[in-house]
Amino acid sequence: MRRTLKGKTLFITGASRGIGLAIARRAARDGAQIAIAAKSVTENPKIPGTIFTAAADLEAAGGKALALACDIRFEDQVEAAMQKTVETFGGVDILVNNASAIDLRGIDRLEMKRFDLMHQINARGTYLCCKAALPHLRNSDNPHILTLSPPLDLNPKWFAPNLAYTMAKYGMSLVTLGLSRELARDGIAVNSLWPETAIATAAVGNLLGGEEIIQRSRKPEIVADAAHAILTRPARETTGEFFIDALTLRSEGVTDLLPYSVDPAKEAVLDFFLDAPVSSNVRKATFHAG
Repeated sequence: MRRTLKGKTLFITGASRGIGLAIARRAARDGAQIAIAAKSVTENPKIPGTIFTAAADLEAAGGKALALACDIRFEDQVEAAMQKTVETFGGVDILVNNASAIDLRGIDRLEMKRFDLMHQINARGTYLCCKAALPHLRNSDNPHILTLSPPLDLNPKWFAPNLAYTMAKYGMSLVTLGLSRELARDGIAVNSLWPETAIATAAVGNLLGGEEIIQRSRKPEIVADAAHAILTRPARETTGEFFIDALTLRSEGVTDLLPYSVDPAKEAVLDFFLDAPVSSNVRKATFHAG
């Protein structure tokens, strides 16, 4: 029987564009209800998309959407957004922690305000959203928390020269590590998902190398399809895992990943925090701070 998110309510941070929007769109195609919690309320020419354009996209795809202006650094905004979601849709079944900030500069160049921003959004924001969603997830019949963060690896090469970013991103993964055990008795699945390759988003293009890196990336839909596979699994049987999108799809019987490539003729670039490709047509590369 086809697994579906029909009738489920998802609260997705940073869902106005990129990977978050792709995950939301995949759920909308099933007939899900999606709360779009993001800061983007006006168009940015460098990074297009707002909570309102995302909501229209999801409604057109077959779902129900709630546009919520929400900065996850602030507890009152997260609590208000979560409450509005429950009032509108009757509960929360799934939390997707997608919102994230990135800056790859080393300690000599990185301002402390950028350090603070990454930690407030990535680690603290993820923890805060989990805390706010928890009472509602406990009322769901198949509750999931899915965080877009990497597997944990303490090799120093992942910490230099982008120490601040790695600390903030690994903070998200530590939330998965800890809550997967703490919430096991509640039957709440807590997992992380990370792309094997760079993903073609405006943020990646602007920060990590422009059109060249985009051409050597995969489309956000690969992460969305992997997330859908995870979120439709039984929660009590699917927790404490650090999933890689390509491996997740392989477990679902998907062996040809070329349709996800921006340019199938070019090798995709292996993402941060991964030592070796798990599929073909992927090569290692060096990312540079923007």
